[in-house]
Amino acid sequence: MQVNAGLKTRALIYVTADLPLSLHQPVITDPLFYLLAIPAVTLLGLGKGGFAGVGMIATPLLALIMPPLEGAAILLPLLIIQDAISVWAYRRAWSAWNLKVLIPGSVLGMAAGTAFASSVSNAAIELTIGCIGLCFVLYHWLAPWLVPALRASADQPRRPHIALGVLWGAMSGFMSLLVQVGAPPFQIHILPQRLDKLTLVGTSVIFFAFMNEMKIVPYFMLGQFSLRNFTTSMALLPLAIAANFLGIWLVHKTPTARFYQIAYILMLLISLGLLWQGWHGLGR
Repeated sequence: MQVNAGLKTRALIYVTADLPLSLHQPVITDPLFYLLAIPAVTLLGLGKGGFAGVGMIATPLLALIMPPLEGAAILLPLLIIQDAISVWAYRRAWSAWNLKVLIPGSVLGMAAGTAFASSVSNAAIELTIGCIGLCFVLYHWLAPWLVPALRASADQPRRPHIALGVLWGAMSGFMSLLVQVGAPPFQIHILPQRLDKLTLVGTSVIFFAFMNEMKIVPYFMLGQFSLRNFTTSMALLPLAIAANFLGIWLVHKTPTARFYQIAYILMLLISLGLLWQGWHGLGR
C-alpha cells in the first residue's frame, strides 16, 4: 500500500519532465503507467464482481506516477461501467433495509468530506478506520474462544441499530471521497448480519455504485475529466469488463462459508494496509 519514497520520487520526476509532451497526446502512452494500471484495473474488476475491498490498492498504484486525484478520475469511468454490469448481475439479490440505512449516511459522509477535505488528515482517517477494522476482525475471530459463552452466538445473524447503520454509511462515504477506501465501515455494518452471499454482494454493488455516481460532479468541478484521461479510461475498458465478469463468476462458484472467510481475511488485510499507510503518512 505504501510506496517506497525513492521510487515515488523518481516516478514523479519522470512524469514532471514528460508532462509538456504528454499533454498533447490523445491517450497516455507511458509503458510504466500501463504496467501499474493493468493490475489496478484487474483488481477493481474482481472487487466489483463481488470481492469488496480487493480493488482498494488501485488508486495507490496509479499514485506512483501521477497525482492520486487524476488516477482516481481515470478509474472512475471504468468503475461506473463496472457498476452497471454488477448491478445488472445482482439486480434480484439485495437488501432494501440496508440500503435505506446506508445511503442517507453516505450522503452525509460525502458532504462532510467535501466540507472538511482541507482540514482533515488522511493519515488520521486511515489510522482510525484501520484500528476499528482490525478490532472488529479480531473480536469476531478471538472472542468466541476467549469467552466460551459467545461461541453459540458467534455466527448468529445480528442486525445493527439504524443509528449505527447510518454512522457506518457516513464513515464509508467520508472515506470513499477522501482516501478512496469505503469498504471497511460497510463491511463492519454488513458482515455480522450473515446475509445470503449474493444478497450481501448485491447490496455492496448498489451501495458503492451510488457513491461512485456522487463523485462525478466534484471531479468535474476539479477539472479532472480531460479528453486524455477519458480516452485512457476507454483503452483500459475491455480489461475492466473482463475482470468484472471474472469476479462475478468467482463469487457464484465460491461456497458461502468460504466466501465469508475470504471477506474477513480481506477485511484484516485492508485494516493492516490502512494502519501501515496512515502511520507512514503521519511522518510527512
